[in-house]
Amino acid sequence: MSLPPSPGPLTVSSVNLNGIRAAGRKGFTAWLASSTADVVCLQEVRARPEDLPADLLAMVRDRGWRLTLAPCESAPGRSGVAVLTRTEPEAVRVGIGVAEFADSGRYLEVDLPGLTVASLYLPKGAAGTPRQEEKDRFLAGFAPYLAERREKAAAEDREVLVCGDWNIAHTRADLRNWRGNGTNSGFLPHEREWIGSLFASGYVDVVRALHPDVDGPYTWWSYRGRAFDNDTGWRIDYHVATPGLAARARSAVVERAPGYDRRWSDHAPVTVRYRR
Repeated sequence: MSLPPSPGPLTVSSVNLNGIRAAGRKGFTAWLASSTADVVCLQEVRARPEDLPADLLAMVRDRGWRLTLAPCESAPGRSGVAVLTRTEPEAVRVGIGVAEFADSGRYLEVDLPGLTVASLYLPKGAAGTPRQEEKDRFLAGFAPYLAERREKAAAEDREVLVCGDWNIAHTRADLRNWRGNGTNSGFLPHEREWIGSLFASGYVDVVRALHPDVDGPYTWWSYRGRAFDNDTGWRIDYHVATPGLAARARSAVVERAPGYDRRWSDHAPVTVRYRR
């Protein structure tokens, strides 16, 4: 299978905004205006369409973006995912087929020619609490959905790319302080086993495939203390692709802010260039 021909590579960016209105005031709108990506996946938008900043909507329109948004209807002002594309999607699907998460603003996918791109905001748990139980229920429902999506895409001769905040660090190389986080959500043994099984099933961690022997590159740093300055981070924002697309990945970069005061989110964009 080959993606439709194009003069250049397919560039996809993904970032958790930690709130689109706050991020916009701090620099996200300027970043997006300068982006040359073909697709941008957003997480933790925390807004309904009517709540989006006017200057952002004007810029999106002027730059020719198509915005597809899946807000959290069950708890307005929380979660929410979106996908920006340069062309109108052929189809849009929301949710992972589990009723509990149908309107939770956790998952959105769009079909482009030869490619399905999804934006994911996987729940953030807290070990030993109902939040972790919710996260585990999401994982239990998400695994078969991803398997079904992979099989359906293969039958349709298309690729799949799931970008977003997975809220799981897979290996010790994916967080700086792994020794102190073995009992914390995001690095629990069963979470690591879950995402490892996903990669063993046929999906590829694109950034790790391109950078197999490095710590990180980290994508999230706590606002507390000097985590950002010391690069004490976690790599929890992934591009997860079917093998055909993963093999076309040519470069990957975490667009880390040049300084703490230049951050517009506690996450950084992860941008990958794929050969078409």
